[in-house]
Amino acid sequence: MSTRTDRPARVPELVPEVIDWADTELLSNDPLQFPGYAAPGPQDESVRVASIVLAGQRAVWIDCDFARCGGTMGVVAGERVVRAFDTATATKVPVVATVSSGGARLQEGMAALLQMPRTVAAASRHRATGQIYVAYLKSPVTGGVYASWVSAADLRAAEPGAIIGFGGPRVVQEVTGIVPPADSHTAESALRHGLIDAVVEPERAWEWIASAIDAVRSPALELPDGRPRAVEHLTHLDDAYEQVRRCRSPQRPSGLEWAAWITSSWVEIAGSDPSVRAGLAVLDGRRVVVVAMDRHARRSEGVDAKPGPEAFRLAQRAVRMANRLGVPVVTLVDTAGADPSPSSEAAGIAREISGLLLAMAELATPSLALVVGEGGSGGAMAFSHADRLFLLAGAVFSVIGPEPGAAILYRDADRAPELARDFRLTPGELLDMGVVSQVLEEDPALVRLAVADALNSDARGGRDARPDGVTARALTYPAWPRRPFHHPNQGEA
Repeated sequence: MSTRTDRPARVPELVPEVIDWADTELLSNDPLQFPGYAAPGPQDESVRVASIVLAGQRAVWIDCDFARCGGTMGVVAGERVVRAFDTATATKVPVVATVSSGGARLQEGMAALLQMPRTVAAASRHRATGQIYVAYLKSPVTGGVYASWVSAADLRAAEPGAIIGFGGPRVVQEVTGIVPPADSHTAESALRHGLIDAVVEPERAWEWIASAIDAVRSPALELPDGRPRAVEHLTHLDDAYEQVRRCRSPQRPSGLEWAAWITSSWVEIAGSDPSVRAGLAVLDGRRVVVVAMDRHARRSEGVDAKPGPEAFRLAQRAVRMANRLGVPVVTLVDTAGADPSPSSEAAGIAREISGLLLAMAELATPSLALVVGEGGSGGAMAFSHADRLFLLAGAVFSVIGPEPGAAILYRDADRAPELARDFRLTPGELLDMGVVSQVLEEDPALVRLAVADALNSDARGGRDARPDGVTARALTYPAWPRRPFHHPNQGEA
């Protein structure tokens, strides 16, 4: 069963406790004096804001409702949103939003449209506090509201069948003359394309919101049907190529299995490429972001899943979210390499690999990468640029897969077994070279403990020190002399 649609266990329905409603005195002065327009009263405005307590957690709630003024954002609605974010910023609490909207309020013209940058700027100020912002979308959510503060949320869920899109279906038809397909503006389409993170029934909306702002409350990651359910007992292999082949076995657990085994809860951070899954999770009682490669995601098609550009974009989003929230990152690596297809090239696969390396390099929180199967080439390296790099005892890591490597070097793929030995890609060899920090036995309990201990030790900086050390040992000539920099206008010291 997939976790892409959130199905938390049945518990009593949550509702927020409203402490007080805010900014009830704000009124619009009808800036355009628009014919026939009567600015709504304070209680009839599309946006209302309250301080709440949800499952023991204080938060600021923004409620934008289509039943009030079509959910449109005029100057009062925008100002309420801005003040809500600024209140949450000052008090350092999460922001939660429930939204159904028709976009900017046309009768207030440019004064309404200017609320788009104002609300996003306020959301940006809140982001700097390290507090999370989550939104639940009801039907419809369109226009300038969707394209501003709603899409700035860290995590987004929507009710089944909700109409979601920058331009609503009627506007699309009017402007383009094209009747959009029936499913083009639905919550389900948005989920498939990684634009929202879950589809959640309305009666479970506050449960999902509570899980998102406090990951301890979220359900565990559920594995799809037909997946490996346990680690097989490993027999020692003397041949490196046989170890590579064993890593590719359909019976060998991939990153998603290990994510389920080492975490106790999971809130999906969704993407459109199933080869990589990400979640805001709990590991040994600590909130973390986990990014897991899933070799088996395309098993029904008879192929191993290889991450494409969208997979790397999802990983970048997850890593940057972790950085902003101040939580560690754990990556689980299992791929022969990134997808080299023409469509991936056209979509910028090299740029996205570089983007993930950059996100990992800029991460200010502890990070750990665990190679659980085959680590291959730059596609795996981008996920592995972490403070600690662990390998399972049955895993491998190589500059390239033995088969394409043999094709490049020898123009003979049959020499792959020979090249696998020459690459020195087994855990013991990689440990001896200093490429990896530690080799772990393939026991979920032991792996969970080792990962938790490594994160708690907070060994930041290893992502640079380890590669630098390997590089230094691989150099046979003296380092270049380093001279102090002198400004052109300064004389020699």
